[in-house]
Amino acid sequence: MTVNCRQYQGSADFESVSTFLINHYQSDNRDGNWFQPTWEYMHSHPALDESNAGRIRIWEDGGEIVAVTNYESSLGEGFFHVKPGYESLKPEMLTYAEANFYSTDAEGKKHLNAFVNDFDTDFEDLVKARGYEMKRDWARPVSQFAIPDPFPAIELPEGFQLKSLADDNDLYKINRVLWRGFNHEGEPDEDLEGRRKMQSGPNFRHDLTIVVEAPDGNFVSFCGMWYENVNRIAYVEPVATDPDYRRMGLGKAAVWEGIRRCGAEGATVAYVGSDQKFYHAIGFKTLHYRNCWTKSL
Repeated sequence: MTVNCRQYQGSADFESVSTFLINHYQSDNRDGNWFQPTWEYMHSHPALDESNAGRIRIWEDGGEIVAVTNYESSLGEGFFHVKPGYESLKPEMLTYAEANFYSTDAEGKKHLNAFVNDFDTDFEDLVKARGYEMKRDWARPVSQFAIPDPFPAIELPEGFQLKSLADDNDLYKINRVLWRGFNHEGEPDEDLEGRRKMQSGPNFRHDLTIVVEAPDGNFVSFCGMWYENVNRIAYVEPVATDPDYRRMGLGKAAVWEGIRRCGAEGATVAYVGSDQKFYHAIGFKTLHYRNCWTKSL
């Protein structure tokens, strides 16, 4: 095994890393890596600090990608993805993350949050040995929904209707429901570039992205949905409901409609990066956690 590491080259490597994640996916996410849609959503999210994207690192064996380490939105965090059989690279990957993904606080101290799957005991032992401490409240859950066939009926209150962005891609209405749905005060500004960026991924599907339209014409619930057709998985991200319209079954209807459409194309399971009661109530079960281990460097 002759493994070399190199800098991530942005758009030139995006598809190669996508293929790596798809090829090494295991049922129930037992591979422990990100899903390809997670990788794509990261790149199309307005919060991504693109100025440091060159710090993302790739390990290759004979030209084949066998490992990747990256931050998600900004420096201060590290995620680790490995082809089975190359777990011995993790100490080197962690060392790289410590040197390149740290954040610096107001006092000039360097910190890193390393995310480690709760079933990866060898990696847990490594971070413990290096002095990391677990921050339980910062864990990243992975939950799964087994898609039934036939799919249950989806119900909405009278006057509300389900649409996809293929039906109505009103960026202002999308911006408003996401702004309000993530509990921001007041009304959003009119800068829609971030919403355009969220639709820029090569696998973004307008017809799988679902909204609930209220009787007044506003979007009041939103569900982003991704379909990865090689492994037949759906991925839910993001979900938001206007606080004035919660507890009406609108979020459930939007999520279920997106999953139902993926199921009609062949998806057998859907995943979401959450363990909120909302998801458990609509049929998701938490599989595992990517625990956050933090250290002052």
